Amino acid sequence: MRAKILILCLSCAVLVDCSKQEENPSQATGEIKALFARWKTAFEAKDAPGARLVAYDIVPPLQFNGADAYRKDYADFFGQFAGPLHVDLPDMRIEANGDVAFAYGVERLTGKLTSGAPIDIWMRYTEGLKRTEGQWRVVHEHISVPVDMGSGKARLDLKP
Repeated sequence: MRAKILILCLSCAVLVDCSKQEENPSQATGEIKALFARWKTAFEAKDAPGARLVAYDIVPPLQFNGADAYRKDYADFFGQFAGPLHVDLPDMRIEANGDVAFAYGVERLTGKLTSGAPIDIWMRYTEGLKRTEGQWRVVHEHISVPVDMGSGKARLDLKP
């Protein structure tokens, strides 16, 4: 990671670290909620999100590394839908401390596939965030659905 500030002495480093610990958690929560509001708008416009370092999505492969792989995943995903997509994050929880945070909850996706079949599924998500150069960025994403262990099939019919 590129350094934001040049540290001239150990006492300056201690002061910078102390000021980060005293950050207003509600400010970080508000900034992260705003980030996800922008993501929701972009997603519903079928616009691929910004870079993620590592992502674990509900579609193969097991993981996506880097922005290019993740943008391709989104392009393939959006290509399966006709008309508008809607996503809701009704119970987002955010934990933030300093320059690291995570958000988690359930996510509802509704829309219509190109085949005409409607989609209305709930998924679980966890997003790892890091504040870089004053901006919160998602650096890790995990999306999952429950699995019926007996059949080995995803349970897309569950609702909270």
